[in-house]
Amino acid sequence: MQFGRYLEDFEVGAIYKHWPGKTVTEYDDHLFCLLTMNHHPLHINSHFADETTDFGRNVVVGNYIYSLLLGMSVQDVSGKAIANLEIESLRHVKPTFHGDTIYGETQVLDVTPSKSKADRGVVYVETRGYKQDGQVVCIFRRKVLVPTRSYGDTHGGDQPARPVPHA
Repeated sequence: MQFGRYLEDFEVGAIYKHWPGKTVTEYDDHLFCLLTMNHHPLHINSHFADETTDFGRNVVVGNYIYSLLLGMSVQDVSGKAIANLEIESLRHVKPTFHGDTIYGETQVLDVTPSKSKADRGVVYVETRGYKQDGQVVCIFRRKVLVPTRSYGDTHGGDQPARPVPHA
């Protein structure tokens, strides 16, 4: 199973469907909120969310959904990346609730070889996250600096820094 891609492996228009999906639990949401110090009651106070919001229940914090989708995309998009260069846009399209399952897919929008270094280039992608019913909840675009195969060959191949087992 591959982890990431070299620049030559990306084609404009290609769509990578990330697998598996992830069911978001109340624990996931609350832990993320507490770790990032997001104490908005919409996310961590059921009584507040039930009684005073249009949603009538807790909404999963959007940055958790973004982070989840970013993580899902690593194996297909940035697993070999030299650097993540830019998050160009991020849109939270619809709310996500505890118990929803998130799936993601990424489309390659552009591939640009570097003008200054022949062993790398920039891949421009859009990732879409959607729920179990197909409803899109999050969309973001980013640019990733990705090595060419020649860079990989001189930096340890597909599994750099992997030790050799011995007795």
